[in-house]
Amino acid sequence: MITGELKNKIDALWNVFAAGGIVNPLTVVEQMTYLMFIRDIDDADNLKAKEAAMLGLPYESIFAEEVEIGGNKVNGTQLKWSVFRDFPAGKMYSVVQEWVFPFIKNLHSDKNSAYAKYMDDAIFMIPTPLMLSKVVDSMDAIYELIAKQKETDTKGDVYEYILSKISASGRIGQFRTPRHIIRMMVELMDPQPDETVCDPACGTAGFLVATAEYLNEPERRAFLFNRQKKDHYMNHMFHGFDMDRTMLRIGAMNMIAHGIENPYIEYRDSLSDQNPDREKYSLILANPPFKGSLDADIVSTDLLKITKTRKTELLFLALFLKMLRTGGRCACIVPDGVLFGSSTAHQAIRRELIEGNRLEAVISMPSGVFKPYAGVSTAVLIFTKTGHGGTDKVWFYDMQADGFSLDDKRTPVKENDIHDIVKRFHALDAEADRPRTAQSFLVPKSEIAANGYDLSINKYKQTDYKPVEYPPTSEILAELNDLEAQIAAGLKELEGVV
Repeated sequence: MITGELKNKIDALWNVFAAGGIVNPLTVVEQMTYLMFIRDIDDADNLKAKEAAMLGLPYESIFAEEVEIGGNKVNGTQLKWSVFRDFPAGKMYSVVQEWVFPFIKNLHSDKNSAYAKYMDDAIFMIPTPLMLSKVVDSMDAIYELIAKQKETDTKGDVYEYILSKISASGRIGQFRTPRHIIRMMVELMDPQPDETVCDPACGTAGFLVATAEYLNEPERRAFLFNRQKKDHYMNHMFHGFDMDRTMLRIGAMNMIAHGIENPYIEYRDSLSDQNPDREKYSLILANPPFKGSLDADIVSTDLLKITKTRKTELLFLALFLKMLRTGGRCACIVPDGVLFGSSTAHQAIRRELIEGNRLEAVISMPSGVFKPYAGVSTAVLIFTKTGHGGTDKVWFYDMQADGFSLDDKRTPVKENDIHDIVKRFHALDAEADRPRTAQSFLVPKSEIAANGYDLSINKYKQTDYKPVEYPPTSEILAELNDLEAQIAAGLKELEGVV
């Protein structure tokens, strides 16, 4: 979570845009994203140059001494944020508008890539040199504060805070997934370098970015020295779909900024016949839209065969089963209603997960996890597509805390179940003898089936009632009479003083 000081800096930057006449939240976020991207690629290029120097390897900077832009040869060093930020306002503006922005629009050599596709219609909209100078200074101040908090992923939280300012949430109810919840889900699934990962409702590509970060950590990144595996990681591993071009553009830049050269980020209505992907992915990580209903005419017919409904949260579960290859795994967030809804559609999708595939875990999260943006109670479902059943026992975990207060302020607290959740999930054999009164336990499939495939943890959790002994009524009445006498004596004494 970001500090109050950082929030104030971001709010002040937002006000700079408003004062300059840019008031559409989506436009503000886009312009901020472009500038963050420009700064990030400078930082990333400097880091790669240092690593190459330490290893004694050659390195060719993207900011070459001579860069061709619009038929003109330009000194590439001027395109670096760390250089042009020190220019006078007028020169900075002309460099950014005429050289830097066209440079980032054409940065990717593959014109069919997600980056090139969604940058093609991007427009630099900061109107004056003075405003650009103020924005650059504000950005530097924000990054300076970020650098002081190296122990947390503050840059990601800053990005999420900026995105949270978009008030228009979309037709089917988009909202941000907290980064620590995304990270928990990635750690639960432990993705491997040979995975093909998809988020069919990717938004700004948070799950894909977190997966890339996980694989790129020192203890796991050795595969990058294998040419074939690195090519898969850079060009074929990550797939994301969404119906909002602005989100796709931000998502594509987000992935590029995190070192993924060619993610497959596509404009697509995942629930419709526009989405032909079937039995393609080994891992799906998603927080699909919960709200609203869709027109059944636009929903792919093979999804309706699994669960005949217009509710997006149920249709996405059916979609995940269709998109996964046999043996593929999924971790997704669902609203609590999916766990215990009594409609035919609700029961059908739960039955399919349990009887037709292997449901492994239900992690119930407290309602405050998504505050202040939403107060809905949610759970994480983890399952493997088998097509032939395989559910034996389902692991339930009752998350009580996620490291932050569960009110709108979401301030850091000591209580945090996330580490325990990940640890226990990867050692389920040790859960076999845990009682139903514990925070986590296993429930056999037969019991779940007998309860109409209800997956609410409260259906199976037992409360350990401890008997409380109270004194006899006569003793309580005697104490009350004694207290009454003491009060009367005190009042009489007070009257004497007055």
